Amino acid sequence: MSYLLNALSLLIQVAFGAIATLFLFRLAAEANRADFHNPLSQFIYRYTNPVLAPIRRVLPNWRRINLAALLVVWLTLLLERVVIFGLAGFVPHLPGLLILSLADLLDFVLLFYIVVISGWSLLSMLSADPHQPLIRLAGAIVQPILRPLRGKLVVGSIDFSPTVVVIVLLLARLLLVAPLFDLGARLAQGG
Repeated sequence: MSYLLNALSLLIQVAFGAIATLFLFRLAAEANRADFHNPLSQFIYRYTNPVLAPIRRVLPNWRRINLAALLVVWLTLLLERVVIFGLAGFVPHLPGLLILSLADLLDFVLLFYIVVISGWSLLSMLSADPHQPLIRLAGAIVQPILRPLRGKLVVGSIDFSPTVVVIVLLLARLLLVAPLFDLGARLAQGG
C-alpha cells in the first residue's frame, strides 16, 4: 500500500474508532448503571440515543446489556473493515469478513477496558478530584470488573488489582482474539 493509502487508512480507523468508542461508552455506562446526572453520561446519551432509539424498538436490552449499542459497535467495525479492504482493492469472502469483524469487536472491547482501567488507576494514584465527571464515569465502568479482586492484592498502600485485570485482558487479546483474527484472515482470502 502506498503512503497516502496508509494515511487514509489511519484516518478511517480513527473516525470509525471514535464512533465505536462513543457507543461502547454508552453500552458500558448502561451495563454498570453509571450516574446519569454526570455531564459526560448525558453527553453520551444525547449523541447516541437518536441512533439507538429506533433499533431498541426491534432489539430490546438483554438484562442490562444494550444490544442495540453492541450491534452499532459491531456494524461500525464491520463497515470500517469493508472500507479498508475496499481501499486496498481486496474483496473478502463474507464468512471471513464476519469473523474478522467479530474479532475486531472483541479486541476493541478488551482494548477499551484496558485503556479505561489504566487511565482510571493512574488518575486515582495522582489524587485527582473524585467528583470530576470523567473519573466518576470511568470508576463506574471499571468497578464491577475490579470488585472481585479489590483488597486482595494490596501491598503496602498500593492495590494491584487493576494491574492483574489488565494482564488478564492482555492475555485474552493474545489467546482469544489473535486466533480469531487468523481464522478470519484465512477465510477472507478464501482459504
